[in-house]
Amino acid sequence: MKAAVLTQAGTMPEYADFPEPQAVSGHVVVDIAAAGVHHLDLAKASGAFGNPGTLPYVIGADGVGRTSTGRRVFFTAPISPYGSWAERTLVPEQDLLDLSDDIDDVTAAALGNTGLAAWLALTWRANLQPGQNVLVLGATGALGSVAVQLAKALGAATVLAVDRDSDRLALSRQRGATDTVTITPDTDLVEAFRNTVDGRGFDVIIDPVWGEPALAAMRVAARGARHIQIGQSAAPTIELPADIIRAARLELLGFAHVDPPAEIRRNAYLKLTGLAATGALNVDTTVLPLADCQEAWEIQQQGSPRKLVLTP
Repeated sequence: MKAAVLTQAGTMPEYADFPEPQAVSGHVVVDIAAAGVHHLDLAKASGAFGNPGTLPYVIGADGVGRTSTGRRVFFTAPISPYGSWAERTLVPEQDLLDLSDDIDDVTAAALGNTGLAAWLALTWRANLQPGQNVLVLGATGALGSVAVQLAKALGAATVLAVDRDSDRLALSRQRGATDTVTITPDTDLVEAFRNTVDGRGFDVIIDPVWGEPALAAMRVAARGARHIQIGQSAAPTIELPADIIRAARLELLGFAHVDPPAEIRRNAYLKLTGLAATGALNVDTTVLPLADCQEAWEIQQQGSPRKLVLTP
């Protein structure tokens, strides 16, 4: 079969032949229809998390495809050395997730782990309730843009979208944000955040960035707020005064999409894709053929404003 094959850590994958996966007990071969492209794929291949594993191996952590019985599924964590940037892969049967019949393969793959992370961060981790206020940092990124839309769909009163690109933030308003704040060197973020919300502050903060934006968000947290820490695109560390945590009785909660139990993830993905199928949730995609995996790699390195999806 054809696949995006990594032969050496720290290099770019090559579009090449790779041995076909064979079904074994408890595992199924999935014919891939669409696969998501993630920063994590690049980070693993670079050796940022240590030895990237058995080489050569196929890049890719998740995707949408069909089993030999015709079941259409979303899969994650293929069995090494197989990955999702390929024509076929090998996946534990227990990890397969069903999706709405009415959603297309590309949109389902684009939501994938990114969409699941946004949904589960708001529901399972933050326990967002209707009428509460939500602040989304990194709101124009793949996760943040979905989080903005989901927060509104889940009944949030105020949804503040925060990021650096004012043009892309304008789209957030069209998709559910009640207000936006553009991060610039001159922006007083605390004051800007306060001006968009009632005196109670924000009940839920979705944070894939960390750094100074996260610290500013904590300063406008409502009492008992949940700050969901997902990533560190702005900075890996901050200096956090203790009184910020005490004053708001703030809950600082780490989160990764793999944390919830399988049944929670299964139900969440079905609801997520069902919502997208109705048009209530939009995800902007760029689709490239698997043969152009190196181009996708370069675009992802530079930072794509749209979710990249590969199709065999």
